Amino acid sequence: DVWDGQLAEHGAVVTAARIDILEALRLHFIEAYGSIAPHSRPADLAYLPTAGADLLPPAGESADVEHIRQSLLDRLADLRSKEIDRGVCLVGPHRDDVGVILGDEIAKGFASHGESWSLALSLRLASVALARAEGVEPVIMLDDVFAELDAARRRKLAEFTADAEQLLVTAAVAEDIPSGIGGRRVAIEVVADEEGRRSVLATGEEATGD
Repeated sequence: DVWDGQLAEHGAVVTAARIDILEALRLHFIEAYGSIAPHSRPADLAYLPTAGADLLPPAGESADVEHIRQSLLDRLADLRSKEIDRGVCLVGPHRDDVGVILGDEIAKGFASHGESWSLALSLRLASVALARAEGVEPVIMLDDVFAELDAARRRKLAEFTADAEQLLVTAAVAEDIPSGIGGRRVAIEVVADEEGRRSVLATGEEATGD
């Protein structure tokens, strides 16, 4: 009883905060995915609680900590014998998940390679938008992501990040970077000599764009 009570009390606070932040994040996520992959199926996010969907608030409302606490207590009581048998806690925020939805289904397991990359990028870009809404201008780092996207998605991603104050991009093939992304470009090459293999700045390969 002591364990369940404390798990429900503190878990409800964590769960409520997660639900509320996910609701704020999903609006940016939907916009980002629609910009990167405008011809794909619509994407969305959903909180998947182990204690049951009835602890989720009605659409447009904030999470109710007390309601979540009671839902956790009820579910923990229902599963107590199973938890004792298995020696693990089966309910709580540590076992909850976020569903990335594509169309009408959870994307995991059936989304294409391009869709998976677009969804992952959209989550990062949604985080950027959420940080900006709180007055923080983050540094955006895209590590060789253009190689995983087709030409249309590359162009859309370049357009979506065009207003970034600081954007760092890496690419194994320079041609993978859309022409719309300007700034300073630095080429790196691998050399091998008696000291071994190492990466160095390529002589004469620095370029300044727009």
